[in-house]
Amino acid sequence: MSECGGFKVPEVPAPELGEGSPFPRWLFTDPSSVHSLVLGPPGCGGYLPCCRGDAVVISGRKLARQIRQEARHEVEQWVAAGNRRPHLSVVLVGDNPASHSYVLNKTKAAADVGISSETILRPATITEDELLDLIGKLNNDAAVDGLLVQLPLPEHIDERKVCNAVSPDKDRGRPVIKRGRMCLDSIIKRTGIPTLGRNVVVAGRSKNVGMPIRPGGDATVTISHRYTPKEQLKQHTIRADIVVAAAGIPNLITADMIKEGAAVIDVGITRVQDPVTAKPRLVGDVDFEGVRKKASYITPVPGGVGPMTVAMLMKNTIIAAKKLLKPNELEALPA
Repeated sequence: MSECGGFKVPEVPAPELGEGSPFPRWLFTDPSSVHSLVLGPPGCGGYLPCCRGDAVVISGRKLARQIRQEARHEVEQWVAAGNRRPHLSVVLVGDNPASHSYVLNKTKAAADVGISSETILRPATITEDELLDLIGKLNNDAAVDGLLVQLPLPEHIDERKVCNAVSPDKDRGRPVIKRGRMCLDSIIKRTGIPTLGRNVVVAGRSKNVGMPIRPGGDATVTISHRYTPKEQLKQHTIRADIVVAAAGIPNLITADMIKEGAAVIDVGITRVQDPVTAKPRLVGDVDFEGVRKKASYITPVPGGVGPMTVAMLMKNTIIAAKKLLKPNELEALPA
């Protein structure tokens, strides 16, 4: 018997990992560490790695590879049927090295799945009106299926106004309010994290990240924000079955703030200086090493949600291409 969240539950042998299993081998960064699973009570997320071992680390890179493989197959079928190859246009303003790197990754991913793409470069001195005019032309260009404006934009430009100017039909194939939700839903569904009747806390309410991230599956969702006092936030997270951290505050979620067996998805990403090497590195909103000892599932930063956003961009561009040709067509790709 093992104890999980105050419940004593029987241990059961771990099922085979791989084809035909609800626990596919590629989901685990170290499958050999999963010796047994525990059938958890409500709130523990179904089967858990033997209860007080470290959490299963969800590999966003491996999930993203699977999604890209599906997208590649979908593009091949679409083009073979005589349709035009999907096309993605990315607008990049200024000389921000990080932005240029992100855009390069997206165009490489597009080429990998068979989507044609272009990067439209504009100087940081471009006016807001000029940028809006460019977006208007791309909105009206029938050859453009997906349209992405890389953020951040120069301070003199209203980012929200610019993002809202992108046609919902071309905004990565989805209106802005659904971007984050599609990415999160895909992680949850593909990992098998149950949501029916669960409590979910989302720490972060920004339009592009926090607010869209509201899992379906008949869960009860609570949304906080960066100004919610930490003790008040803890009152919600300590009862949550799923915690989504998307506030952009390093180490906002610590081990004492979550219950045993919770699933923790870290959407936050902040560039900080490593105190030892003095080099910049990326961190999330979650104290990864502390929280992984209590959680059932956890996403790392980097390598968790980040790669999924690029993969979903490819998927959404294909959906956009199909909907532009057949406006009444329902979503064609599986979640």
